[in-house]
Amino acid sequence: MTPRTAIHDHKLPDATEPHETGASSVLRPVVFGGNDGLVSNLALVMGVAGANPAPSIIVLAGIAGLLAGAFSMAVGEFISVQSQRELLDYQVAFQHKQLREAADQERAILTKIYIERGFPVDETDRIVEVIFEEPENAVRTMIFEEVGLDERSIGSPLTAAGGSFLAFTLGAFIPLLPYLIWAGTMAFSLSLGVSLAALGLLGLGIGVMTRRSLPYTAVRQVLLGGAAAAVTYAVGSFIGVQAG
Repeated sequence: MTPRTAIHDHKLPDATEPHETGASSVLRPVVFGGNDGLVSNLALVMGVAGANPAPSIIVLAGIAGLLAGAFSMAVGEFISVQSQRELLDYQVAFQHKQLREAADQERAILTKIYIERGFPVDETDRIVEVIFEEPENAVRTMIFEEVGLDERSIGSPLTAAGGSFLAFTLGAFIPLLPYLIWAGTMAFSLSLGVSLAALGLLGLGIGVMTRRSLPYTAVRQVLLGGAAAAVTYAVGSFIGVQAG
């Protein structure tokens, strides 16, 4: 697929439309956290159900999967975001030191970066001089250009952890809920049906964010989640037969 083809697979926004709204930046971790919880716990529940154990075993496995996955996601997000912030703090201190001790070297580095991007030399010199007039502006620019870190893209570790925990929990609860109310074939059918429907809705959310065809992203999500559930169910059934 050529880059041009890849671009035209997406519905491009109007030129005056913002690249990303506050709502979409909040929606992203919710959608993907919910997707992880839903797919992983659906596969777990279907795998255990395939072995045809007592309903209480399925419930226990579903609850264990929900809690283990939610805490794992929360800890992972906290460590990831906190590590980025710690790296950013280190880079800020380091760049302040570089500006004090080797300002000309830092100017030369930034000048080279902009020239390699196609800026005219004279224009680049003026831009760099303006940036370095304000030390804090120079520090932020050098960190972004050299390291690729931008404080605006690094959220709160606690917010990231809490959002991931909640989204994963809600997603993982969907395939478990029918087994808390019913048992047997009814619970199995409802768990699978409701989970696939939820996967379709998540696919729509992903389509909205990525601007891909909504039917495509919905069907893709259902097929991938359904495939995971089918594989684990088959494995569970095989193990159940062998154990029996």
